[in-house]
Amino acid sequence: SFSPGYPLLKRSSSLGSSPYPELRQLSHLQTRAKGASFTSSVFNLMNAIMGSGILGLAYAMASTGIVGFCILLVLVSSLAAFSVHLLLKLCDQTGEKLINDPSLTLDEHIPMTLSWIAILIQNIGGKSVSISLYICDLSFFSRNAWYDDGRLLLILFTLCIVLPLSILPKIGFLGYTSSIAFFFMLYFAVVVMVKKWSIPCPLPLNVTSGAFQVSNSTDSECTPKLFVFSSESAYAIPTMAFSFLCHTAILPIYCELDRPTKARMQNVTNVSISLSFVVYLVSALFGYLTFFANVKSELLIGYDAYMPRDIMVMTVRLAILLSVLLTVPLIHFPARKALILLLCGGRPFSWLIHIIATMSILGVVLMLAIFVPDIRNVFGVIGSTTSSSLLFIFPGIFYLKISRQPLSSFDSIGVKTHSVYVLITVKIKLTNTVGQFTH
Repeated sequence: SFSPGYPLLKRSSSLGSSPYPELRQLSHLQTRAKGASFTSSVFNLMNAIMGSGILGLAYAMASTGIVGFCILLVLVSSLAAFSVHLLLKLCDQTGEKLINDPSLTLDEHIPMTLSWIAILIQNIGGKSVSISLYICDLSFFSRNAWYDDGRLLLILFTLCIVLPLSILPKIGFLGYTSSIAFFFMLYFAVVVMVKKWSIPCPLPLNVTSGAFQVSNSTDSECTPKLFVFSSESAYAIPTMAFSFLCHTAILPIYCELDRPTKARMQNVTNVSISLSFVVYLVSALFGYLTFFANVKSELLIGYDAYMPRDIMVMTVRLAILLSVLLTVPLIHFPARKALILLLCGGRPFSWLIHIIATMSILGVVLMLAIFVPDIRNVFGVIGSTTSSSLLFIFPGIFYLKISRQPLSSFDSIGVKTHSVYVLITVKIKLTNTVGQFTH
């Protein structure tokens, strides 16, 4: 029977079992409906890539310098594209094997289960943090009216928009909302460019906002630096690494892509990462050139200090919030699939199970975002591990497990490079997150 969102596939290889639930041979398809277009798939993947992390990239540039940031951004985006390349190669090398297949051994069950658990934790944590960001930032617009209550607006937005989008059977339907989310991010980059010419440097000493005062008073601090080496430089690496985390959405998008081939999906990935790279670079560069050494860890805070209640800044803040919330239905798809496979195995598609899983995950996410005030710190530790696993560790390990290429091949050497990078990234991220949590 046809399962919405996951086309009917036939076994075409016996090279091993699929450690991811959808690592299946996609080149030999039986009858299927027309899939998502190339453009829709690009928008969906860009929506999965870009999120609230874009607000911290200007601070990362201030911590590494312009040239240093560009080198790191190229390196991280290349590694992300390479790990997607490994996933797609696994799709070509792995035949269909369901979790309830009696031929699966314990060694084959364990990596699949670990993958599903990592996907579930990472996506639930990511959605909870995104929604908590929504609650916190809505206080900026508050005028003490009932409709300014962030929790109430969040529940209404979830019921009216997020739930209907999340319950859709196919991820390709989200191409329209993903395009809106991308243009919100593009609007953010344009506003950052425009505001660079509106804010003087050095800033006046009497600029205050709330509890802190801007003290950018020397011309030397308004000189851009090409390279910066400090204790903060190391913390820029994980910030940039997780800016390209989209791997949980790769396989659902691949499954629904019209005329799905490895080359076509690789083109979708390359276009998405390239466009995200440009938006990241432009927003980080002009954000840094606006505030230089005084750029804040969240870029919009600097604008609030100099021009509070500025219309463009307020609209771009709202645009970022809406963009992040429109990402929730997209990353809900792999989380729901992981939950269903964990609890129900390879059963045929059921609307009842589909709806129950959707509402259960959204309910958990809402409760975490509303009732756990330090959710960012909690999932900062857990997310560092699961995100790194999905971005770097699992694709490499599964490739070495399934692939028959020698360890001296190009892809195998790339996997080893991944391993070194991920060890550095995870150590720095965990150290930084635990330090913030304890203080």
